[in-house]
Amino acid sequence: MYWGVGLASSRSCVVDLGRNQSFSFGLCGSNEHYSFYGYIIAFPLQDYGGIMSGLGSDSWWKKTLYLTGGALLAAAAYLLHELLAIRKEQEMDSKDAIILHQFSRPKSGVPSLSPFCLKMETYLRMVDLPYQNYFDGKLSPQGKMPWIEYNNQQVSGTEFIIDFLEEKLGMTLNKSLSPQEKAVSRAVTKMVEEHFYWTIAYCQWVDNLEETQKMLDVSGPLSDLLKWILTHLTGGIVKREMYGHGIGRFSKEEVYALMEKDMRTLATLLGDKKYMMGPKLSSVDATVFGHLAQAMWTLPGTRPEQLIKGELINLAMYCERIRRKFWPEWYVDIDDFYYDGWSDESRTPSQLLDFGLYSRTETFEEEVTENSFSCSHTPDTDASGLSLFGSDMDLEGSDPEALKC
Repeated sequence: MYWGVGLASSRSCVVDLGRNQSFSFGLCGSNEHYSFYGYIIAFPLQDYGGIMSGLGSDSWWKKTLYLTGGALLAAAAYLLHELLAIRKEQEMDSKDAIILHQFSRPKSGVPSLSPFCLKMETYLRMVDLPYQNYFDGKLSPQGKMPWIEYNNQQVSGTEFIIDFLEEKLGMTLNKSLSPQEKAVSRAVTKMVEEHFYWTIAYCQWVDNLEETQKMLDVSGPLSDLLKWILTHLTGGIVKREMYGHGIGRFSKEEVYALMEKDMRTLATLLGDKKYMMGPKLSSVDATVFGHLAQAMWTLPGTRPEQLIKGELINLAMYCERIRRKFWPEWYVDIDDFYYDGWSDESRTPSQLLDFGLYSRTETFEEEVTENSFSCSHTPDTDASGLSLFGSDMDLEGSDPEALKC
């Protein structure tokens, strides 16, 4: 008997290779994503003489048995799929639970290759709101990622999600900002999300495609092939959308020149402040961190990594400050603070100590007294004695009442 293999699909989102585990892909961080959903199935080939002739010379009752058994197996598989979907839906329908849908974790240790997914999850940690992650690859009804479900309400788009949570739960990071500061915060957010993002996407999915491919977490006998297909498909989508945006009509050198201008602008705005808008967190910090983290930890040997770990070191300190505060499980090796283009001779502990980035996360312990904080030159401080972990680090965001509107 000859058999055929095909992809059974009913909605766009995931590719499944018969292991009942979905695999999603898309333009990481973009508001539009392209993916597939389905199951790899095997079926008997039939000629034009009819269904029964496809079963060979067996007697009619054997043919009937084959067909009946196949139909029962198909029905059982369908019912099992629906039961699992119902069970999952029941789990997600828990009252007052924030369900965060996003892309699956990469292998690199970074929580997400999508700046927008990293932004959203970091924001939820900043406002100390409990949430449940679902890495099911399911896009929102608008075709976006990330998105949330809250008490049977679905919200997509990070800006609308934050507005929704502020309205429903009365929690905000922008309480202390003046109207002028809120305007500056929005302007920075739009520069990062609508301009800087595309330069990062170009570096990830076009110019640094092989390194990005290594970071994808795909298992199975065809994992290497799948990663190659997915990265190249996504790379094509990035180039097409960049062209539509307008930034993709420039040369590689011009795209990187625009990226450098954005990064220098952020470095100038940050200066020697702890956060973008001053000593306290605001929502723009989740946005900036989500994007700069890609340059810091996912683009080895590239121009943005060279900038953030070299000349624009205040941005690296900023990223590390937020990572240590809100991502304690995200381990970063000491070598990750070096630009891959540096020679081994230039990698000296004194360099990192000068920037306050020497020790590993788990070795940092703040010595807090009732009325004062130590400002001596320790691994927790930079060369000027300014602490990476100032007093407000452990105070802000820890009290939900202080974040209420």
